[in-house]
Amino acid sequence: MLNSSFDGVRYNMYWGRGYNLKTFQGDFIAGLTTASLCVPQSIAYAKLANLDPQHGLYTSFVAPLVYAFMGSSRDTAAGPVAVVSLLLGTMLSDEISDYKSHDYLCLAFTATFFAGITQMVLGVLRLGFLIDFLSHAAIVGFMGGAAIMITLQQLKGLLGIQNFTKKTDIVSVMGSVWSSVHHGWNWQTIVIGVAFLTFLLIAKHTAKKNKKLFWVAAIAPMTSVILSTFFVYITRADKKGVSIVKHIQKGVNPASAREIFFSGKYLGAGIRIGVVAGMVALTEAVAIGKTFAAMKDYSLDGNKEMVAIGTMNIIGSLTSCYVATGSFSRSAVNHMAGCKTAVSNIVMSIVVLLTLILITPLFKYTPNAVLASIITAAVVGLVNVEAVVLLWKIDKFDFVACMGAFFGVIFKNVEIGLLIAVAISFAKILLQVTKPRIAVLGKLPGTSIYRNIQQYPNATQVPGVLIIRVDSAIYFSNSNYIKERILRWLTNEDAHSKEDELPRIQYLIVEMSPVTDIDTSGIRAFEDLYRSLEKRKVQLLLANPGPIVMEKLSASNFTDLIGEDKIFISVADAVANFGPNHEET
Repeated sequence: MLNSSFDGVRYNMYWGRGYNLKTFQGDFIAGLTTASLCVPQSIAYAKLANLDPQHGLYTSFVAPLVYAFMGSSRDTAAGPVAVVSLLLGTMLSDEISDYKSHDYLCLAFTATFFAGITQMVLGVLRLGFLIDFLSHAAIVGFMGGAAIMITLQQLKGLLGIQNFTKKTDIVSVMGSVWSSVHHGWNWQTIVIGVAFLTFLLIAKHTAKKNKKLFWVAAIAPMTSVILSTFFVYITRADKKGVSIVKHIQKGVNPASAREIFFSGKYLGAGIRIGVVAGMVALTEAVAIGKTFAAMKDYSLDGNKEMVAIGTMNIIGSLTSCYVATGSFSRSAVNHMAGCKTAVSNIVMSIVVLLTLILITPLFKYTPNAVLASIITAAVVGLVNVEAVVLLWKIDKFDFVACMGAFFGVIFKNVEIGLLIAVAISFAKILLQVTKPRIAVLGKLPGTSIYRNIQQYPNATQVPGVLIIRVDSAIYFSNSNYIKERILRWLTNEDAHSKEDELPRIQYLIVEMSPVTDIDTSGIRAFEDLYRSLEKRKVQLLLANPGPIVMEKLSASNFTDLIGEDKIFISVADAVANFGPNHEET
């Protein structure tokens, strides 16, 4: 199992066989273009996690390099992302409020290590289906709430507020903003922040309108950093209250294996934070990988992807990185720039390495307002209003799940929002399992086809016969509900037949083609149903049970109880044998 999980390393070496100059040209251009977006985003996202800027760059150096050799997606650009950075920063600060302390940094590395372990274990044991428990609706709400929360957090940088709340809920954040309106805002910072945020949003809109101009949005963040840094340097705006980065440590990632808590009071917190952050990061990475794999028509192995992401974070935790995953914005740029293979990740990694070695001192005068504007522009797209409207139209329960996750994030924190998202997703699964759909079937005019009378109003019910279809496997969790629902339906149909002076129900046909499986509780429920029907002088007929269901019914002697002559290959066959004589075939 472990060997098959690491086949991704050998699989991904396809770019080493038959790799030519033309292919490299595409990867090189894509890598450079993505790096121009990656560097400023990495510096900005590190601040979301309450870490020094160099840790964002460390992560963008190591993560893409590891992913290039192990990941199965050709388009995914690995590194730090906004939502995971905010989630990590929020959960870490709940444990250690002083994020300048050494313990805070060590806890970040510990969480990253256990995030990687969680991801790798899920991949090796082929448990990737677990992330599917977070429904699309819950993800839409969670991401939208996180985007709003991230944007509100950036008001500190955009307005130049010095004393800002460490809480993330909307009430605390807005209270902190308004309480400092008369003495805490810096107009020079506001001008810089608003100007470059406008520039970034225009660049993003331009790229969205014209796909050929994707590079405009890609280079806009780096352009903003260069221009704003130069402006602050020549005007000495930092002397007038404009907050700047000040210092980014130069050089390659230092080792951090000894900084990880493998014992002590923070070990439990590190594991808990790591598992949560790891699952969210994994969900995002797999979603991105599948999106671009579908666009380019190649296969993506979810389990290998989990092993790759897990290995990436384990190695990252040992080299001063924090939790990394696939980035929506950078992966889109990588794709649009014409990447051919994962080599584009290597090119991006090398550019980040050169940045760390050569030019980090040049970021000293970069205003924090520009980093805030870069983050804000990046997360705007995570608020998917169209998807929310669609959820309302299609499924009200999904809409509730979406809104629950959304409001949980903005009124409490990302951890509570995620918990609500998972809880509502599980609730929906339980509801669907315990209360499956059951339909009454009628005959389509002029045919021998029987369909749901609610979907086909022109379908007519056979006099004296009630035809029921169970749209689910029958297990201990829903067997009683199915039995009671059928008996209730039978009672109602009998009452209607009496009112309309129609023959009473003499036959109950259960269409079982959608029933993929049945357990002992389900069989017991059918036995009870059979006995209840006997008392009402109603015969039970089964139509089209599948091979697995039929095998279990035979093994339990249920077929002997009702008689094998009461089991048919179709509803039409059952009606033809037991329906009223005047029924057309």
